[in-house]
Amino acid sequence: MERARSTSAPPLVSRTTAIDAPPFTAAFDALSAPRTTWSAPDDALVLGSGAAATLTASGPERFAEIRTAAADLFDAGDVHAGTEAARPRIFGGFAFHEGACDGDPWEPFPEARFALPRVQLTFADNGTWLTVNAAGPDAAVEAVEDRLAEEAERLAALDGGDPGAPPRPGITETRRTTGREAWRGSVEAAVDRIRGGELRKVVLAQALEADLASEFPRAATLERLAGKYADCHRYCFEPDEGGSAFFGATPERLVSLRGRTVETDALAGTTGRGETPAEDEWLAQELLEDAKNVHEHRLVADTVRDQLEPFAASVSAGERRVRRLATVQHLHTPITAELSDDRHVLELVEALHPTPAVGGLPPDRALETIHETEPFDRGWYAAPVGWIDAAGNGAFAVAIRSAVATPRQATLFAGVGLVADSDPDREWDEVQLKYRPILDELEAGDGSVGVADD
Repeated sequence: MERARSTSAPPLVSRTTAIDAPPFTAAFDALSAPRTTWSAPDDALVLGSGAAATLTASGPERFAEIRTAAADLFDAGDVHAGTEAARPRIFGGFAFHEGACDGDPWEPFPEARFALPRVQLTFADNGTWLTVNAAGPDAAVEAVEDRLAEEAERLAALDGGDPGAPPRPGITETRRTTGREAWRGSVEAAVDRIRGGELRKVVLAQALEADLASEFPRAATLERLAGKYADCHRYCFEPDEGGSAFFGATPERLVSLRGRTVETDALAGTTGRGETPAEDEWLAQELLEDAKNVHEHRLVADTVRDQLEPFAASVSAGERRVRRLATVQHLHTPITAELSDDRHVLELVEALHPTPAVGGLPPDRALETIHETEPFDRGWYAAPVGWIDAAGNGAFAVAIRSAVATPRQATLFAGVGLVADSDPDREWDEVQLKYRPILDELEAGDGSVGVADD
């Protein structure tokens, strides 16, 4: 088992200053890789550049090892943040399970990787903040303050003009990892296991490879996702300087922790959007009353509450409702808890992952079924991604509606939850709906190759 390691050991020095907000696209392109972006409806937009410290781990203890390495990094910190939003945070994610990053396109991604950005740009409600971090041999106060002034000057000089966003790249060819007949057989086999009592639920996914007609425009794509999915968690992680990026816009929060207050969600059960307001409302009402979707959702909500109870003084769930996104509608139940003791956010991440919304029940049998069925590695797909601060607070999302991209290729992922009355053809159609948030940002709309419904 690989031990968590830091490529730059503590001590940590961090300094922050307020700046005028530069254009996001210009700042993204001007900052050096590896870059990180993170944004959520209740959080600031953060753009990180470089790595003052990198923490990696693998194997079943990867959550605990990252937690320990993060505490070691932050414990020696000399931090002048200026505002809470701009405090130094480490950003990253985990593999769905051990060994999930062994194949294409996941080779650049460790099973756990978190980075403290050298440069952190925070677009918050109370202004825009530039933070410069250093750890190890570079952690000298004067050097960090000099770099802060240099970076502020460089960002201030970025062109504020709007030359127009780069167009979507277009797709020249697509390849499915699972054809329709193979999918039908896999779903029927899983449903037989559920009806036989071996499983209660399992989530099966597909992957779609797309060759791009022109270079993938990362910053422009992230801005378009922000405009279309403002109420989702949006993220982009570059694991190194080699050109890969894992990005997406997920509606599913895994957990957020502030002090002893926990917020999470049960999100399961899906239908499409209507072409008219009346059709949209009809589909939403049908979803609320559909026995298959309600059963699937209840399994997720009950399990999340059960997983939180060992940590909590109290757990409460809101009313089940419909959450509308640009291409789909989901059943959604917000869940909150008050912890009985102080906890690190990664303790809760480890306890909750994988939720039945992306794994299944019972978890071990569901994981075996996923291993036996899916002809690709999940990597970071459907796994926890997010951030941690020095207090052990943090926020993590479930990395769905996602893809791995290189300059001229992207691999998209989407999955569906199967229960006893799941229909293979309906589940196939649902997967195609879940590809749309990313696929819409790749297709040029001017003759770009579509995805064959094979």
